[in-house]
Amino acid sequence: MIAIPWYFAQREETQKYAIIYLLINVVSLFWGPLSGTFVDKYNRKHIFMVLTIVSGILLAIVAFLGFQMGELPWYWVAFVLAFTFLNYNIHYPNLYAFVQEISEPKYYGKIASYIEIQGQLSSMLAGAGGALLLEGITKGALTIGKWTINVPFSIPKWEIHQIFLLDACTYFVGLVFIYFIRFVPMKERRPEQGTVLEQIKIGLNYLRSNINILIFGVASYAIFVTVLITTFFIFAIYVNNHLQEGGSVFAFAELTYALGAVFAGLTIRHIFKRTSTVAAITLMTLITSGLFFTMVLSKSVALFLGLCLILGVTNAGTRILRVGYLFQHVPNQVYGRANSIFFIANVLFRILFTMLFYLSFFHKSNNIIYALGILSVFLLLSATVLLMNYRKFPVEEF
Repeated sequence: MIAIPWYFAQREETQKYAIIYLLINVVSLFWGPLSGTFVDKYNRKHIFMVLTIVSGILLAIVAFLGFQMGELPWYWVAFVLAFTFLNYNIHYPNLYAFVQEISEPKYYGKIASYIEIQGQLSSMLAGAGGALLLEGITKGALTIGKWTINVPFSIPKWEIHQIFLLDACTYFVGLVFIYFIRFVPMKERRPEQGTVLEQIKIGLNYLRSNINILIFGVASYAIFVTVLITTFFIFAIYVNNHLQEGGSVFAFAELTYALGAVFAGLTIRHIFKRTSTVAAITLMTLITSGLFFTMVLSKSVALFLGLCLILGVTNAGTRILRVGYLFQHVPNQVYGRANSIFFIANVLFRILFTMLFYLSFFHKSNNIIYALGILSVFLLLSATVLLMNYRKFPVEEF
């Protein structure tokens, strides 16, 4: 997934990619609430297995088409982007609801940290690997901005369908691990009755009667919104047009981001041990706003990589604290649906920003920096909302 934006950036088709990304988010707007009802209705381990089987088969088919044709047309790459995004829409709500279901409350914070560490270690390997495979590595020298690293081996440039085949294999390996997960719920969920719309309404009614949870759930998502926009859209253009660097810088930006996220997974709960979740998230939202503003002013590759490291800390740190907080305050029976409502807000913001950044202005010269400036202001406003409602949010247990 991280290789796909660079695939389009290499071909100078970023506006085409923006349209694809926008359409996927529009579909997600309708798919998100539906997926939330599945998470609350069906066995969550079985959902994981079905998702893994379907995704692995689809990726293998697309990869096979690439080998048959010699290369993949852009629309097949877009198809992989689309169905993987739709997979995300059910995978992550299902993951957190699954964890909440099988865990004792006293372990919520630790488990949220473990999930983040594992996920970011995977991203570190996949993110750096994906972009580097698209560029290839020449024996003797790997150039990253102004630095050259001597490497004792070479890796030929991979085609995107070869990367997809590798991805398909990892899905099937994942299926084996999921099969052997011991699934013993801490509480028995009552069977869900009624139509899909009636079940969605239950989630809406819960949040309507707990409006402060709704405000927190939406406002605390702000960093994640900007990270999705930058990772899957802006950074590829920023590196290509503003920094005027190649795929190695883009790949190492993902690597440093993942390192920061792993650091957050190991330390964030200790750093903010006696600080309220809302205060900690507000602070990290303000820091992230400053990061994007600094990227607007800088053309330094080293600074960009350093800022991506801090971005990994703030995004992962916020997600860990946010998940632990919601675990404490949202019942498992409605967790999937409540999370899907937060997700809708996330998607709406992404649609708005993607439509705005699709304008040709942002694709000329290095004008993509103005997109980062807009995201900086958005984060500042989100932090303001959290501050204004600070005393209204439920108090968490330390």
